[in-house]
Amino acid sequence: MRSIFVVDDEENIRYIIKEYLAREGFHIETFASAEEVSERLQSGFPDMFILDIMLPGKDGLEFCKDIRTRSGLPVIFISARGDEIDRILGLELGGDDYLTKPFSPRELVARVRSIFRRSAQPMLPEETLELGNLRINPNDRHISVQGREVMLTPKEYELLLLLASQPQRTFTRQELLDRVWGCDYVGGARAVDDLVKRLRKKMRESGSDRNVRTIWGYGYRFED
Repeated sequence: MRSIFVVDDEENIRYIIKEYLAREGFHIETFASAEEVSERLQSGFPDMFILDIMLPGKDGLEFCKDIRTRSGLPVIFISARGDEIDRILGLELGGDDYLTKPFSPRELVARVRSIFRRSAQPMLPEETLELGNLRINPNDRHISVQGREVMLTPKEYELLLLLASQPQRTFTRQELLDRVWGCDYVGGARAVDDLVKRLRKKMRESGSDRNVRTIWGYGYRFED
């Protein structure tokens, strides 16, 4: 059974999310603050986090940064702040998805299932890829540059593996949406641009001699 930790200071939101996801067969634990869930993490991690951004004490963005130092587990942000800058910041800090309150619980369930489907079905190739100083091992989803591990979120990993498996091929934004997010994704193509931006930054910071190039008016491809 997949486990999900829901962190939100609004009791009614925690209750609604738990009810809907529990009906779908997920094991749900709820917390009112980052401090509460941090104590719980001492005894084990879930398969996914659903985080409110505006938490008392340490906010969801800061807590996500902490998670990303230890794990690439999926994170879905939920927030009453729907400004584009908040959404982009959440995704850049390692979030895999972002829902603005009020949201449909059924849409949240669909997005949770979509993320789990993608993580359960790793893309080809199955053999290790070596491109310049970049090494990708699909068997354990391990990424390294010059022997140093690069921490990626599930979506960042899937995008990188897809692009790197066919270097020099240009993918349209719609192709990337269908392959990385799934055909049932209800968001727009801007999600691709946000994810590429995050991946580029990590590749640059790692010292990789490969990165994602924009093909203006068309899409993206992976090259020197």
